[in-house]
Amino acid sequence: MKRRVVITGTGVVCPVGNDTEQTWENVKNGICGIGPITKYDTTDRKVKLAGEVKDFDPLKYMDAAEARKLDDYSIYAVAAAQQAFDEAGLEGSEESRQRWGVIMSSGIGGIDTIEKEHSRGLEKGFDRVSAYYIPKAISNMAAGNIAIRFGLKGMCSCVVSACASAANGIGDAFRNIRDGYADVMLAGGSEASVTELCIGGFTALKALSKSEDPKRASIPFDKERNGFVMGEGAAVLVLEEYEHARARGAVILGEVVGYAATCDAYHITALDPEANEASRCMELALEDAGIAPEDIDYINAHGTSTKINDECETKAIHKAFGGHAGKLKVSSTKSMTGHLLGASAAVEAVVTVKALQEEIAPPTAGLTLQDEMCDLDYVPGKCVKAPLKYAMSNSFGFGGHNVCLVFKRYE
Repeated sequence: MKRRVVITGTGVVCPVGNDTEQTWENVKNGICGIGPITKYDTTDRKVKLAGEVKDFDPLKYMDAAEARKLDDYSIYAVAAAQQAFDEAGLEGSEESRQRWGVIMSSGIGGIDTIEKEHSRGLEKGFDRVSAYYIPKAISNMAAGNIAIRFGLKGMCSCVVSACASAANGIGDAFRNIRDGYADVMLAGGSEASVTELCIGGFTALKALSKSEDPKRASIPFDKERNGFVMGEGAAVLVLEEYEHARARGAVILGEVVGYAATCDAYHITALDPEANEASRCMELALEDAGIAPEDIDYINAHGTSTKINDECETKAIHKAFGGHAGKLKVSSTKSMTGHLLGASAAVEAVVTVKALQEEIAPPTAGLTLQDEMCDLDYVPGKCVKAPLKYAMSNSFGFGGHNVCLVFKRYE
């Protein structure tokens, strides 16, 4: 028998807020967190903008000695996990924590550490790089550090599926609880990829916007879009078996009811222009949730602000939802946060849960000139109050990864 899986805690560190409430208020109000890159000199660089984390103090979550041993992507992850754990009000014995786990995803991991230690090795010799280089850089250490902090002795893993990483992690955590392997899972994603090499790599791929106007850089579904904007940060959700949460009197924020993943098996970076597997992923997620297409009220789109992604996602929604597609509220909150790569789906999952709670569809903030090929209701400019019971969150990643999550307002 499948068990119900509810959400009892959330935490966020991202370009529009350093906790869930600040993030939601800014997203709801269309506040853009994109601005000039401050982490390195962009004078001779084609890309000038990013969605950087702002006014964040790691010492609220750890001492200076611990912070020095962690890459920023792990610091953001631990901070978001601490927020989520505190909101959930979790307490448990060592024995009970053997059934508590963590899946904290990252698309790239400690890229800043890799860049800095490589430069140090070239200068001083590679035997003199930091002893913390490997544990700071590897992608699984955000999950490991969270498990150590909270004594989570169940499954501890890191899913790496590019920009779909956190969605896979949340979905896998959902299944672990639903199928009886765990009672509590902390799930999400973290990324700190506003670095010279990372921005340079995506620039070479011609994937990034070269706009110097923050309000016209990340503009999903807009006719003038010309690439995505790199973001950074982390988000974590506490997923919990329903009866376990009820027994301890937890406040339930929402419910995860469906999950599916497919692969285009088409191209290393480009989406299948026919969007067959992306649409099938949505259909499978609906089937997993046991609901009809007409039950979905809102979709938090992957919506990267690249020409091919936005057109393909629109086509996939039409294929999966048929005549109901035109009745859906669809928005991309990347218009405010930028694209957080492996962390994006986690931030968007938290936003989707808040949207269901308040029955407000957040906006696609920068959308002013809608592309004719993108013909859905993308909630341009301002949020919309609407009856929301079920919502879907889409994520797609290099390598052909398609992931869909379905959430339900808790009643």
